[in-house]
Amino acid sequence: MKFTYLFPLLALVLGILSYSAIDLDRSLTNISQQNDTKHYLYVATPGIRDYLGYGGHGLLVFDMDQNHRFVKRIPTKGLHADGTPSNVKGIEVSIPLNSVFISTLEGLQRIDLASEKIVWEKPFEGGCDRMSISPDGKTMYLPSLEKDFWNVVNCEDGEIITKIKVFTRAHNTIYGPSGSRVYMGDIGTPFVNVADTKTHTLTGQIGPFSGGIRPFTINSDESLIFVNVNDLLGFEVGDLNTGKKLASIKVLGWDKGPVRRHGNPSHGIGLTPDENEIWISDGHNMRVHVFSAKPPYQQLTTIPVQDMPGWITISLDGKYVYPSSGEVIDAKTREVVTLLKDEFNNYVSSEKMVEIHIRNGKVIEAGDQFAIGRVK
Repeated sequence: MKFTYLFPLLALVLGILSYSAIDLDRSLTNISQQNDTKHYLYVATPGIRDYLGYGGHGLLVFDMDQNHRFVKRIPTKGLHADGTPSNVKGIEVSIPLNSVFISTLEGLQRIDLASEKIVWEKPFEGGCDRMSISPDGKTMYLPSLEKDFWNVVNCEDGEIITKIKVFTRAHNTIYGPSGSRVYMGDIGTPFVNVADTKTHTLTGQIGPFSGGIRPFTINSDESLIFVNVNDLLGFEVGDLNTGKKLASIKVLGWDKGPVRRHGNPSHGIGLTPDENEIWISDGHNMRVHVFSAKPPYQQLTTIPVQDMPGWITISLDGKYVYPSSGEVIDAKTREVVTLLKDEFNNYVSSEKMVEIHIRNGKVIEAGDQFAIGRVK
C-alpha cells in the first residue's frame, strides 16, 4: 500500500521539477538575450556645419550602458569636391536593412551595421537635408538642400521613386509612426506640409505658424505637433487633425540675442517619450529650457550647457536628454551626468545622433533624431 501512493507522488514531484526547470531555462534565456543587447548612441560628425573641432569626421559610437563611454569610430564618406569632410545633415536607421543612413550637403550614404562598411554612396541633384525613414524601413523622404522639392527614395538601393514639389525651402522631415503620413517643414513658409505615403502626394498643411518652420516634433498618435519657428524663443503647438495652430509659448526670464548658427533663438526641440515634457534649445543664452507638454505648457526649469545648443535628442527610455552641445543630461534629476568625448578625449558635439540597440550584430530597435513621443 505504501508503494501504491509513493509512485504517483514521485511522478508529481518530478513533473513540478521538470516544469520549473523549463520555466527557469526560459527565464535564463530571456536574461541572456537582454544582457546580449547593446545600447549605443551613434553620433555622426561633422555634425555642426563642417567644423572638425567638434569630434572630427566619422560615425562615433558610445556605450549607453557604460556611462556613454566611447567605443569606436566608424569611417564614413561624405566629402566636398576638394576632399574635405562635408557637413552631416541627417542620420536615420532602417531596422530591416540593418543599416544607418547619413546625409550630407551633397549626398547620401548607407552603412551596414554588421560589417560597418559603406554599402553605397550617392550624390543627389539639389543636395540633401534632414531625412526620415518609414516604420517598415523601406522608404525615405529626403529633402533637397533648401530647394523646392523632396525626393522619395528606395532605402535598399538609393534610387529615387518620385519627387514632391511646391516647397520654397525644404528642410526637416518626420515620417509619422503610423506610416501613413509624412510631415515636412519648409523654412520659407509658416506651414508644415503633409504627404500621403501611398500616393506620395500632398494632402494638407498645418498652420500658419508665426514664422518659417525650423525643428519640430510630434506625439505618438499624430494629433499634435510642437514647432520651433523663426524669431521665437520658445515653441508653438499645432493640431495635426484640424491643421490649426493651438498655442504660442515664449520662454520667460531670458532675452533673445544673437546666435552663432541657425539664425533664430530656438533651434532644437524634443518631446519626452512619455509625452509629459518639451525640451527646447536657447542658442543665445546657451541653455535648454524644459516645459510641461500639457496646456498651459508651464515652464519648469532651465539648464545651462557648455556651448550653443542647436538640436535636442532624447533616449528611447526617456532617461537621457542629449543637447547637441555634447552633454548627457539625466532627464529626471536635470543634472549633467557626463560629456561626450572621443578616443582622443576631445569633446564631441553634433546635431545628428541616433540611439541603436544591437543584438548579435543586428539592429533590434532604434530611436529617432527628432525625439518624437512614444506613448503606446
